[in-house]
Amino acid sequence: MKRFLFLLSLALFFTACKSTSSIVTSKKTTSKEKSTRSEKRKTNQLADQLVDVAAENLGVKYKYAGTTKDGFDCSGLIYTVYNSENIVLPRNSAQQSKVGVVLNQKKDQAQKGDLIFFKTNKSREINHVGIVIEVSNEEIKFIHSSTSRGVIISSTKEPYYKKTFVQINRVL
Repeated sequence: MKRFLFLLSLALFFTACKSTSSIVTSKKTTSKEKSTRSEKRKTNQLADQLVDVAAENLGVKYKYAGTTKDGFDCSGLIYTVYNSENIVLPRNSAQQSKVGVVLNQKKDQAQKGDLIFFKTNKSREINHVGIVIEVSNEEIKFIHSSTSRGVIISSTKEPYYKKTFVQINRVL
């Protein structure tokens, strides 16, 4: 009987000392987290490719309704750049402004590859578009086709674009 009581007390002792929490030996990543990181990486790579294609057209002259290296209008440049990666957008800037997620004027949320829209010349509807290439400290740099200088890089810090800025759309 003494032996039975001894074994019972040992069993109770070891049971009481047993940890109820699991041991963590390494940080495990769920498949959802891995998938999200992978998708983000692919989106960033796609944005880089789009910006590279747009940059290849720097210096190309402005041409109304143009969609080739012979000349681009603003929406023609965006249409052609996105089409190079099999992303089909509408042909004009007003229609392009209705595609994707509208970030409105939340400049701090803008990312490379987003579309940036303007209402120029006192227009009632969006009539100008560019592709975001860089975001930093209250400034967004973008590639677009201007009527006076063709395909160039501009900034929202420039008074003209600061005044006419309307929205940013995330298409990717």
